[in-house]
Amino acid sequence: MENGELAELAAFAAVAKQLSFHKAAIERGTSSSAMSHAIRNLETRVGVRLFHRTTRSVSLTEAGEQLFARLDPALEDMRSAVEELNSYRATPFGTIRINVPNSIAPFVLGEVTERLLKHNPGLKLEVIATDTMVDIVEGGFDAGIRFGERLSPGMIAVRINARFRFTVVGSPDYFKDRPMPATPQDLHNHVCIRYAFPSGTIFHWEFMRQGEVVQVEVDGPLTVDSQELMADAAARGLGLAYVWEERAAPYLQAGRLLRCLEEWCPVDENIFLYFPSRRNPSAGLRALIDAMKA
Repeated sequence: MENGELAELAAFAAVAKQLSFHKAAIERGTSSSAMSHAIRNLETRVGVRLFHRTTRSVSLTEAGEQLFARLDPALEDMRSAVEELNSYRATPFGTIRINVPNSIAPFVLGEVTERLLKHNPGLKLEVIATDTMVDIVEGGFDAGIRFGERLSPGMIAVRINARFRFTVVGSPDYFKDRPMPATPQDLHNHVCIRYAFPSGTIFHWEFMRQGEVVQVEVDGPLTVDSQELMADAAARGLGLAYVWEERAAPYLQAGRLLRCLEEWCPVDENIFLYFPSRRNPSAGLRALIDAMKA
């Protein structure tokens, strides 16, 4: 098989996985027109239409589905074979793609990224930060970062040296005419800033003290999908926010936010870097693991 044919098949697999020429082009680091050209060449060469295309959607034909079912595992085996060669390098090399929750990305990766890239000039790190639950295999990631209970089966999980604590915060102006909540149930009498996941699900505030776990469904006129927006809105006196302590730290230090319910906010669970068990970690991934465990 010639290089051009292999490139066309790789382009086909990317479009079949994403069902979007634009997203596939981003994944492959090329343009949508180049992806479209590669697919047209492949369809001409095999003499079969592989995709149904409209101005709004892309879907596989029956022939396309059959080809993708056979091709994707083969391409994955080829990628794994190349990754295994990377383990023989003296220094990490290549690109590592990781997925991490947007809410904790800066606090997990900040110093780690700096140290990793400075010490490994042949390594590139591609970080996709989103609070959407992502299948890292399907998304083409080498690894992901998640909390323990959100790990998918078939993964190797490595505990990393980072732990986080939620805190409830409000501004001094907010508390001028209101008492601070003494228990989680008191939050029903307060204006709260709600957090919504990309799916639309509202995040419930969870507390624990002396083994007692309490989950509260809060209410308020403002719902956002960013902890940064939550902390900012709370600092402006719009309500109470339930955010990572690190996210609120600048506002707390400046006196723009005050903590409450501290005895109900223990250190949260451990965080894990995880990757598929059927893959041998490359030298680059091993370097990332070591940096995050340090």
